[in-house]
Amino acid sequence: QVQLVESGGGLVQAGGSLRLFCAASGSIFSINAMGWYRRAPGKQRELVATETSGGSTDYANSVKGRATISRDNAKNTVYLQMNNLKPEDTGNYYCNADVTDYTNSRDVYWGLGTQVTVSS
Repeated sequence: QVQLVESGGGLVQAGGSLRLFCAASGSIFSINAMGWYRRAPGKQRELVATETSGGSTDYANSVKGRATISRDNAKNTVYLQMNNLKPEDTGNYYCNADVTDYTNSRDVYWGLGTQVTVSS
């Protein structure tokens, strides 16, 4: 089993910044992609940013230029730095990891989420 634990959410004013952190632990041989999704009130969960083990990144158009994802493959951790936050960034942010374990089984895991609230 694999566990993902997020931290760093909170209440911030529009224009402010937050840094989210996620650590993966458990039966991990490698993490193929690791990233962040969010669910805003009344909306479906959407991709925010993701990074492959090779360093390729993908960002939602709504956060490009304001968000930076960074991974530490050796520590199985991922950060999401978000600047110039907007009220529409409000939501529950979930860490996501595509993991291969020591039995060569591959699965996708989710954290429980961390709440980000941006006030106008």
